[in-house]
Amino acid sequence: MADTFVQSTDDVVRFLTDQHNLIKDMFEDVFAASSDDARDKAFTELRQLLAVHETAEEMVVHPRVRNEVEGGDVIVDARLTEEREAKKHLSALEGMDIGSKKFLDELAVFRTEVLDHAEREELEEFNRLQREIDAEDLAKMAKAVQAAQAIAPTRPHAGVESAKLNFAVGPFASMLDRARDAITAALK
Repeated sequence: MADTFVQSTDDVVRFLTDQHNLIKDMFEDVFAASSDDARDKAFTELRQLLAVHETAEEMVVHPRVRNEVEGGDVIVDARLTEEREAKKHLSALEGMDIGSKKFLDELAVFRTEVLDHAEREELEEFNRLQREIDAEDLAKMAKAVQAAQAIAPTRPHAGVESAKLNFAVGPFASMLDRARDAITAALK
């Protein structure tokens, strides 16, 4: 799986914002790839990071926003709708010919959707969490996000956007995804 190292691990907001920046850079890596094999590798790493990143937000961040932020239910429901659509779009991209113009066109649309979603998370969720939660809790949440990412599925699973579903279905999906990733990598 892609190296998801980010500098800030003591604050969930900085950690996830750093990952948003990494995701933005990874999109550029896919577009700038010099061959189909390089593009496939870059896209696989992007897909894996997007999958674990969103799962961790769904398991740790969104429930906290629901409980701690005024109007949190409305904010989280909107983000979950976006995440469900993003998972569907990412799944569709997985099935496309990576060297085709159609793939690149769809990836450009997807990148805009993902970056817009990340911006809304930062403005509507992250900033408010920083105001509502003390530094110690933000550090604990960062550790929880890292733990969730370590066991999260590496492929998109539309319809599994709640914390409860991620806890119930996530470990099984993760095991299957990681096995599929290993087999795919071995066959290349």
